[in-house]
Amino acid sequence: MDVITGATGHLGNLIVEQLLERRPAAEVGVSVRDVTKAGALAARGVRVRAGDFTDPASLEHAFEGARRVLVVSAAIRGEGAVAANLAALDAARAAGAERILYTSHQAASRDSLFAAQPTHAATEDHLAGLGVPFTALRNGFYASTLEFLTAGAVQTGQLAAPADGPVSWTAHADLAEAAAVALTEDGVLDGVTPPLTAPEMLDLEQVAAVLSELTGRTVTRVVVPDDPWRQSAVERGMPPAAADFTLGLYRAARRGEFAVTDPTLEAVIGHRPTSARSVLAALVRG
Repeated sequence: MDVITGATGHLGNLIVEQLLERRPAAEVGVSVRDVTKAGALAARGVRVRAGDFTDPASLEHAFEGARRVLVVSAAIRGEGAVAANLAALDAARAAGAERILYTSHQAASRDSLFAAQPTHAATEDHLAGLGVPFTALRNGFYASTLEFLTAGAVQTGQLAAPADGPVSWTAHADLAEAAAVALTEDGVLDGVTPPLTAPEMLDLEQVAAVLSELTGRTVTRVVVPDDPWRQSAVERGMPPAAADFTLGLYRAARRGEFAVTDPTLEAVIGHRPTSARSVLAALVRG
């Protein structure tokens, strides 16, 4: 049985759907914090069990009998994120999993300016030391983030944000497909993968240009200094910790941490990944 965590989240749900195209439902299990949200999967024959990274004892039951476990990184910020991820990895090994997979990030690094990346780097290091075959899926930067970054830009005519840099925006659906391949096809993705990215990069000036082209309305990229941007974001209601987290994204981007593309994702899924332009077009259509 293959077990996927976080199956009611955006990425986890897409991975399960891709896996169900490749495996009978009886061979698929999910670990979720709230089993009531996974009723539709249970009705299709998927094994649904409660599992919470912050309650390691619950994972013993959730991972029971797992041949492979795919750990979707914990949706937690701060110091607790690493502990939660490591608890899930340790539980997967204790359950006897033959391979453990983890959804990491293309820019995983101990010295990244974006707070999520040191968490991924620490998790990768622990995973590599478990003595079990593993796959750390270095997912490209999720293209869904563009919806947050461009909110209100078409209406106001301005994409106002701190200085940034190129990002290889990558669709969840393509990454979910790659994860399903890694779960079901031996030898395709082993160890720490190359960056699993779409083939193009866009910075926010280019994003503004694409929005202008798609809508027929001029969207101008306006660079806002870091501190005034943070102050404004907090005044608009963003929690200070979230503002700091987001500011780290911009700082990492302008340092070039996300300025990489790689052909591996296209080779694994067998088709050209979704472009950032397509993602923006879908956002414009609503």
